[in-house]
Amino acid sequence: MEVVINNSNNLLLEDYPAHRWYRFVLSFPPHLVRQYLDCFNIRPNQVVLDPFCGTGTTLVECKKAGINSIGIEALPIAHFASSVKTDWSPDPEMLFHHSHKVSEIAFEKLSECGGDSLPLFDSNNGHLRRLPESKTKLLIKNSISELPLHKVMILIESINSLNDRTFLRHEQLALAKSLIRSIGNLKFGPEVGVGKIKEDVDVIDLWLSEVCTIVDDLKVLKNGKCGDSEVRYADSRELENILKPESIDAVITSPPYPNEKDYTRTTRLESVLLGFIEELSDLKRVKKSLLRSNTRNVYVNDRDDKYIEGIEDIQLVADMIERKRKELNKTSGFEKQYSRLTKLYFGGMYRHLASLRKALKPGALLAYVVGDQASYFRVMIRTGEIIAKIAQQLGYQLIDIDLFRTRFSTVTKTQLREEVVILKWQ
Repeated sequence: MEVVINNSNNLLLEDYPAHRWYRFVLSFPPHLVRQYLDCFNIRPNQVVLDPFCGTGTTLVECKKAGINSIGIEALPIAHFASSVKTDWSPDPEMLFHHSHKVSEIAFEKLSECGGDSLPLFDSNNGHLRRLPESKTKLLIKNSISELPLHKVMILIESINSLNDRTFLRHEQLALAKSLIRSIGNLKFGPEVGVGKIKEDVDVIDLWLSEVCTIVDDLKVLKNGKCGDSEVRYADSRELENILKPESIDAVITSPPYPNEKDYTRTTRLESVLLGFIEELSDLKRVKKSLLRSNTRNVYVNDRDDKYIEGIEDIQLVADMIERKRKELNKTSGFEKQYSRLTKLYFGGMYRHLASLRKALKPGALLAYVVGDQASYFRVMIRTGEIIAKIAQQLGYQLIDIDLFRTRFSTVTKTQLREEVVILKWQ
């Protein structure tokens, strides 16, 4: 199967509507989805599944093409984003006017607190709104400054005060985007960290700007095609009772890679402030529902590694990582988990592919966008090749492994492959 792949990961101008509302750093690009929809010859009466739908790239593209789609996502903020980005029902002009009503309420509340300028506030006099200590502990330190946080909390209160379900979710997603793009102090490169500290920003105006982006996009989207979409909050390793038998014509997805990228950490600021994670127990519950792809969500009772005990390639990689750890005398808790995590990751992918089989129609085609990794002591993990072998053991036919792009590894100082594993359900 030959596919000509555009190597760029950036959004094209024509991709902006809906995709730009909220997007993970290094999300796979919309044009890649379009290429495989075309390659697989998917038609509007068929159903496409994205079992790791993230912020909805596949779902949005299917909806734009008039194709029905289903997404599976276990990270609450990502599930929320996908749901909102595929909801084009709000009237754009009404959303615009509603958001301005919210802003008026928020500005009034701010004036009651003494205005919205830093000199008018004394951080010790109790006027500033603050998060409970339990929530503050969940945030990356200095991820948002005191005064912007105060304004955000007033804005959230104002959005909720009108309690209009027609616009609530779109206004909340606009705030999530604002928090990571312009209000908070975070930087992404692609790992999350703290950048320039912003002591004060125009929170309400920045939020209104993101709402206006959604308004403009809705005007465009309402004039185009519109497939049905559904986003289910579930663990992608447990699909047997979530999807109807023989209901899926194609799969286009990009699961997490086996590395140290913790999506619960990169989305922590908006997840906590918008109430998707309230306390440490919520965070732990979310992590347990995710594919094990980083050492921060590995637990003592995890058993996914038992599914791949007979697959030699995985055992060899895991053993090599452990030998390298001992050679380098690395003894931290995280480093000791690298070998086990590798087996848990591929065991989780085994469970996913096994649980998916019943839902696939005979002849269904699948595209998995995955990347080689060398995060663990520079031991190369050929992710695509290993997933292909797992799939073949489970009865899938390997059609091809397409090179999507290469990316520079800051660890090994080499170019790593990102590939699309093409499978067929017999």
